[in-house]
Amino acid sequence: MLCKLELMYPPPLQELIQHFESLSEGERRDGLIDLAESAPHHAPKPGERFDLEQVRKDAECSDTVGIHVRLEPGRRVYFAVSLGCEVQTLTRAMTTLLCRGLNSATLDEVLQVPADFVARIIGAELVRIRSRTVYYMLGRMKEAAGKLAEAPHFFGSGSTTSPPVGMTSPLRTCSNDAP
Repeated sequence: MLCKLELMYPPPLQELIQHFESLSEGERRDGLIDLAESAPHHAPKPGERFDLEQVRKDAECSDTVGIHVRLEPGRRVYFAVSLGCEVQTLTRAMTTLLCRGLNSATLDEVLQVPADFVARIIGAELVRIRSRTVYYMLGRMKEAAGKLAEAPHFFGSGSTTSPPVGMTSPLRTCSNDAP
């Protein structure tokens, strides 16, 4: 039986939380490094259409991050994330984790995800050391979902009638995609 707290997470995210909670601290860090290496798989594909694209450099992150989100049937969301060359390993890991855990969730589910799961996945020590950045990706994704929720009549299924909305700036091309 799931406890009330576990019901607040979309099932894929809940599975990731449970997996990381079962790991030792060393295994958890190795797992985060593996996730970071998978971040390029969650970048937007050429020709892919999004309802909202926000590409910017924030103080909480070492480089530019782009959140690209599309509203699909059933008010379900699909996220892709573009990362600048200097984005830290932990942010890259959170990118993969959140794309895997939140894609296909509804807008409401994304907006209701509590941030407490971050410590359950990365561990209290990394949260303490990196408190300013560990919640960054979740905040950006929830911000984008909130913008879609505010104007649902404008967005939907990668609409071609309206251009993507959001702050945009170019990402630099990385010569090395290693985290």
